[in-house]
Amino acid sequence: MRNRLPRFGGSQLKHLFALTAGPVALLFAFISTAQAHTPPAAAVASAHPVATAAGHEILAAGGNAFDAAVAVSATLAVVEPAGSGIGGGGFWLLHRAEDDFQVMIDGRERAPLAAHRDLYLDEKGEVIPGLSMNGPLAAGIPGEPAALVHIAEKYGRLPLKQSLAPAIRAAREGFAVNEQYQKLAGFRHKKMRADAATANIFLLDNEVPAIGHLIKQPDLANTLEAMAKHGRAGFYNGAVADKLIKGVRDAGGIWSQQDLDEYTVVERQPIRGEYRGIQITSAAPPSSGGIALVTMLNILSGFELDKIDTAHQTHIIVEAMRRAYRDRADYLGDPDFVDIPTERLTHPFYADGLRNTMRLDRATASSALPGVARDSAGQDTTHFSILDQDGNRVAATLSINYPFGAVFVPAGTGVLLNNEMDDFSAKPGIPNAYGLVGAEANAIAPGKRPLSSMTPTFLETDDRVAILGTPGGSRIITMVLLGALEFAAGKPPADWVSRPRFHHQFLPDAIQFEPDALSQQTQEKLSQLGHQLKPMKRRYGNMHGILWQTQENNVQAASDPRGGGSAPVKTH
Repeated sequence: MRNRLPRFGGSQLKHLFALTAGPVALLFAFISTAQAHTPPAAAVASAHPVATAAGHEILAAGGNAFDAAVAVSATLAVVEPAGSGIGGGGFWLLHRAEDDFQVMIDGRERAPLAAHRDLYLDEKGEVIPGLSMNGPLAAGIPGEPAALVHIAEKYGRLPLKQSLAPAIRAAREGFAVNEQYQKLAGFRHKKMRADAATANIFLLDNEVPAIGHLIKQPDLANTLEAMAKHGRAGFYNGAVADKLIKGVRDAGGIWSQQDLDEYTVVERQPIRGEYRGIQITSAAPPSSGGIALVTMLNILSGFELDKIDTAHQTHIIVEAMRRAYRDRADYLGDPDFVDIPTERLTHPFYADGLRNTMRLDRATASSALPGVARDSAGQDTTHFSILDQDGNRVAATLSINYPFGAVFVPAGTGVLLNNEMDDFSAKPGIPNAYGLVGAEANAIAPGKRPLSSMTPTFLETDDRVAILGTPGGSRIITMVLLGALEFAAGKPPADWVSRPRFHHQFLPDAIQFEPDALSQQTQEKLSQLGHQLKPMKRRYGNMHGILWQTQENNVQAASDPRGGGSAPVKTH
C-alpha cells in the first residue's frame, strides 16, 4: 500500500507541488537555437592542467573535440594515475554537431572469461576481504585503449599517433607530484609498497614522493607508442599483451589472450529525459548514472524546490536519491546480460508512483522499501568536458575504480591495472568498497561488464548547453544531480562545480554531507524528520563543467575548486 502524502496547512502546502499538465512528450531533437551558430571559442575542463593543455594542443593542430578527447584521456592516464589509465575503462558521451548525432562509447572493463559468480567467496560462501580490491585478480579486462582507438578512427580528424603524442611526451618527461597525488598515494601507500613495479614507478624509496618530485614512466611511454604505431593491436596483441598476461598470471590472476582478443567497444544509445524544459542526455547501462539521474529529476519535477525551505528541500532531494539508488541496486547491470526495464524506470509516470511513496513530514526508512536484502552478518576516477568551435562536444568519465586501482603493474608495461571487479556484486546484499549493495543483475559472469556510477551528461535548453560530470565513486550521480539543479536555476559553471554536496545511496541509510553543506539548523530539522546524518570530514568530488550560452554566443568553463584541474576557454 502506498503511503499517502500528509496534509499541510496554509502556505506550507501551497508551494510544495508544481502544476502538472498531464503526460509530456519528451522531445530529443536538438534545440534549433543551438544549431544557429557555432561557439566563439573552445573549452577543455579536466582534472589536471597538463591534460587540459594536451586537449587544447590537439584542437590548435586542427583536431576536433573527439581527437582532443583521445589526447586528454591518454594524458590523464599518465598524470593522474590514481584516477584513470589505459589499464582501466570509461564512458565517452559524444555529440557530433554536423548531424546532431549522439552516442555513448562504452569502454567499460569486462570480467575475464575465467571469472565466475563466486570468484571472491571462500568455502563457506563468505566474501574474502580485499580479494576484489588488490592485485591482478581484482582487474577486469581494460577497455580504454580500444575506446581511444575507436574514437580516433571513427570520429576524429587526426591520426591516433598525433593525438597520443602529448601523453607519450608527459610519460617520458615526467609530471610533478602535487597535493592531490600525495593524498591519494598516502591513502594507498601500504598496498602500493606490496607490488615492486607499482612502488618503483609511483613511490620514491618506498615512500610517498615530495611535492614537485618528477614521476617518469618510460614503460608506459613505450606502451602508448606501441598503440600509436599499431592501434588496437599495440595493446591487445604482441609484446605488450604478452607482458600483461604473463605479469597477471604469474601473480595469481586469470587473464588470457582470448580475453584481450575478444574485448570490444560498444556504441550505446544514451539515456534521455526532460526536467522543466531541460533536455537530459546521459550515460546508459552498464552505467547506472543516466537512469538514476533521470529518475531523480522526474521525481523532483513534481516540486517547486525554489519555494520550499532548505530543510524540506534537502529532505525531498534525499528521498528522490534514496529511491533511485534502490532501483540501481535491484535492476541495473550489464544490458548485454540482464533485461533492464529502462523505459519504465525513466518514465514520468513511474516517478509519479515513487513520489507518492514519499512523506513530506518524515524520512522513509530504506528498510521499508522493497529491494535488495541486507545481510545480517574516496577521491578517484576522473572526468573531463570538451567543446570545440564546431560545436562538437564530449563528456567523459574514466576510471580504474579505487585510487591507484589494483595497485598492480605487470612488469615492463607501465600499465596500472584497475580493480573494477569490485564493482560487481561479489555476493548479493554485501556492500562493495563504496558501500553500494547489489543484486543478481550485477553478479559476476564471464565477459560481463560491472555496473558503474559514472554519469557524463549533457543538459540543453533553448538557449544553453551544458557539459558536465565528476569522479567520486557512489556519489557521482548525486553530485551530477546537484550540478544539474544549479544549471536549472540559471547558475554558471563555477556554481555547479563548487556547490556544497550531500548524498544518500539507499544503503547505508544515512545522509552523507560535506562540512559546509548543511547548516546546523538544517541538520536539526532533518534529524527531526527521521534522517540519520553522517558528516564527512573532507569535501569530495572533482566536477568539470562547460556552458555554452547559445543566444549570447558565450562559452564559460569551470573546474572544481576541490581539485587541481583547469578549464581555460580558447580560440583556435
